[in-house]
Amino acid sequence: MVDRFSSRLGNDGANEHVNGHANGYVNGHVNGNVQRGWANYKLATTNTSKANAGHAAAHAAGHAAIERTVAGLGYELVDVQRAAGGLLRVTIDRLPPHAPPATPADVPAADASITVEDCERVTRQLQYVLEVEGVDYRRLEVSSPGLDRPLKRAADYERFAGSLVNITLKLPFKGRKNYRGVLTAADSGWRLVLDASAGQQAQQALDFQLDEVREAHLVPVLDFKGRSGRNGPAGAHRAAAAQEDTGDHSR
Repeated sequence: MVDRFSSRLGNDGANEHVNGHANGYVNGHVNGNVQRGWANYKLATTNTSKANAGHAAAHAAGHAAIERTVAGLGYELVDVQRAAGGLLRVTIDRLPPHAPPATPADVPAADASITVEDCERVTRQLQYVLEVEGVDYRRLEVSSPGLDRPLKRAADYERFAGSLVNITLKLPFKGRKNYRGVLTAADSGWRLVLDASAGQQAQQALDFQLDEVREAHLVPVLDFKGRSGRNGPAGAHRAAAAQEDTGDHSR
């Protein structure tokens, strides 16, 4: 009995030793792999974060170089966009009438439209600057903002206060996101005096902040002779009347 009992103890002790060794090996092996995997994950995450930060810094530097170049030629930078296929799209405009151009002898009046020659001039200079700055792109496109110029910055809203504009909100207000009206400054932000010709109630106003706007555009002016032009403070009511007459209530 003693021997059998001792034998059982020996087997149990051996089993405990084997199991302990096996468990220690398995746990150590698994935990080691997990730890190595976590280390690799952290390394990959760190590398990705550094790469993203590098791309963001490169884009910021490229944007700054573009803005300096465009301003130095006497134009206003409206927007910079990157599109598929390595396309770098740069939108330029005339400087506001109250801002004297950098090179008055070479740049037409502020109320003139951007021409093909303007775009070619900026393109040639940007090609040189972007190469020197090492900005990555495949194709460069320089264009005017068009008659429905986008409003991107606070300075754009200040410049075109009194103009008829279309805005799209990020979140719906009273069941809709799209509004049209005359842009004016408010006490704490901006106000859109709604345009009755766009299916809205006249004499109503929408107060908003710039961070609530997804996008905003000028409404092109179309007079009764069929000529079109950019909307401005003096032309806001003409644009509304012309669209009402032609039945254009697009949003």
